[in-house]
Amino acid sequence: MMMSRGGAKAAKSLLAAGGPRLFFSTTTNTIRAVSSHEAALSASRLLKPEVASAWIWTRAPTVNGGMRFASTITLGEKTKEEEANQKKTENESAGGNAGAGGNNKGEKGIMSYWGVEPNKITKEDGSEWKWNCFRPWETYKADTTIDLKKHHVPTTFLDRIAYWTVKSLRWPTDLFFQRRYGCRAMMLETVAAVPGMVGGMLLHCKSLRRFEQSGGWIKALLEEAENERMHLMTFMEVAKPKWYERALVITVQGVFFNAYFLGYLISPKFAHRMVGYLEEEAIHSYTEFLKELDKRNIENVPAPAIAIDYWRLPADATLRDVVMVVRADEAHHRDVNHFASDIHYQGRELKEAPAPIGYH
Repeated sequence: MMMSRGGAKAAKSLLAAGGPRLFFSTTTNTIRAVSSHEAALSASRLLKPEVASAWIWTRAPTVNGGMRFASTITLGEKTKEEEANQKKTENESAGGNAGAGGNNKGEKGIMSYWGVEPNKITKEDGSEWKWNCFRPWETYKADTTIDLKKHHVPTTFLDRIAYWTVKSLRWPTDLFFQRRYGCRAMMLETVAAVPGMVGGMLLHCKSLRRFEQSGGWIKALLEEAENERMHLMTFMEVAKPKWYERALVITVQGVFFNAYFLGYLISPKFAHRMVGYLEEEAIHSYTEFLKELDKRNIENVPAPAIAIDYWRLPADATLRDVVMVVRADEAHHRDVNHFASDIHYQGRELKEAPAPIGYH
């Protein structure tokens, strides 16, 4: 009896103190709030006096025309001074990240309830790693000693179709770009980065459907696509594409992606063989690029910072050094795709042969 009277008095005093700011009318929400308050008072008796003071009423946004209340605040509630210090720390960390590489444009540090925080990564010399698009363990030194003259002679009907398809694509490219090899390389990489992604995606789906492993080929093909994309990111620093070249990229990529997707579904051995020949053409294009650099028809500018870190080039590396390592990458992709096509020609599946992971 005494407890119910105490609860009624508490409710009455609460209504008088809160007034219209807390309660619009005596609604269901009000009753729920009063009940919650009684429960809070009961719980407060079990707590120490200094802790019980943390149980307060708070106003929350309206829901369905009424009021929604939270009956408690975290017991370890921060003071205004602590909140100010925390905000100051967050602003300082955001300012420290501003201007770093990897497309950071000075935005504030991203805070999340889930507690996922970016790792602080440094180089071997202790300096801060500034690229978000790749990490130090994804960098490497290109093997420039690879044989650049290897060529797969077409022997079957599908080989000839693949070979002449690539050759037919070279003519409009030569006509459009002529000797602007920087823009040519940019266009080439927007196309060359598609096959690995398409092949890896289709192998991934096949692995899921058949409940079987892929022999590492999913990762190998996606690694190839990522490597080609890094070529593009590098040449974007060298050649600034015009608006109509960007429009051409969108058109060519849209057509090529869908055509290669269908081609890979119909005949993976044809698709990989065509990419092998495409990489042979890329080697030829970069060789011509080097000749123009040696003739000084193209200025041998300093290598972009992203290329120096990605290929672990010396600090004084030039554009010529970048073209050398990119050409070596294309030669490795040539070998991987001709190898994949040969596996299919032998009536085997890719999973039966270990994938050349890390073979740039």
